[in-house]
Amino acid sequence: MQEKETTNPLENTDLDRVPGDGRLIAIDPGTKRCGVAICDELRVITRGLPFISRSSWKKLLSKIKALISEFDAKALVIGLPLESDGSESEMSEEARSMARKFALSLDVPVFLQDERVTSYEARGRLWSAGVSTDGKDRGRVDSEAAAIILSDFLDRVKKTESAP
Repeated sequence: MQEKETTNPLENTDLDRVPGDGRLIAIDPGTKRCGVAICDELRVITRGLPFISRSSWKKLLSKIKALISEFDAKALVIGLPLESDGSESEMSEEARSMARKFALSLDVPVFLQDERVTSYEARGRLWSAGVSTDGKDRGRVDSEAAAIILSDFLDRVKKTESAP
């Protein structure tokens, strides 16, 4: 099989590659659906978007490309579901695989962000706001988790920028 040449490197942790301004999109990967979130141009506020049902890679890629275009996003952040002790899980491998595929298919840099306990935090936030977190509203939890992932990523970038 011939390797596809790309200008989008696969280093998903090099924060020096984060564009200086503009919106970022984050996804909380799941086996049935992906939560999606975006930040404002100044990277102050994150908010969930409608989740994406995950039926095939091609459809997921098409929807993410459309969101990047619609919001003029400058990068994609993918939640990395690690175990509580920091070790890899089966879903970690899936998230890394998604990151590699997105990096080969998109014209924006792709990053991974530790997403431990974001789903629990998302449920708590929604519950506190009086929103149901079960049944048909499960996708809202995923998108709220994506907003937390994006917020955590932005905090990580700010710390790196302010470090001596």
